[in-house]
Amino acid sequence: MKSYIFTIAVLLLVAAQTHKKEDNKIPLCIQQKIEEIKQQPRWNPPAEVHEYTYNGKRVFYFSSNCCDQYNMVFDEKCDFICAPSGGMTGKGDGKCADFSTKAQYVKLIWKDDRLPPSPKGAFKTPQ
Repeated sequence: MKSYIFTIAVLLLVAAQTHKKEDNKIPLCIQQKIEEIKQQPRWNPPAEVHEYTYNGKRVFYFSSNCCDQYNMVFDEKCDFICAPSGGMTGKGDGKCADFSTKAQYVKLIWKDDRLPPSPKGAFKTPQ
């Protein structure tokens, strides 16, 4: 009887862990957005994607590729939610002005760790 209860407990634990892993999976459309960024030259500053919980939803914050551009937030279906920061004022598009106070940081999803291109003519081998 004890081994039967132990087996059930182990199965429930494994099932819970499997479900937890599926919840943490990066949505395909977010992965595709990251792949699109990887096809471009490295951004300055490097691109980053962070996961947050905002208004009870799992969202993904994409940094912009340069100055005065919006940093955009998408939901798990890649629907645009808002731009909480960036733009000419640095305060985003105003659609989620409470993001900095209400959003709960979860984790870094991805950061472009490619090296920046070297300047032309740099590191030439002497002949």
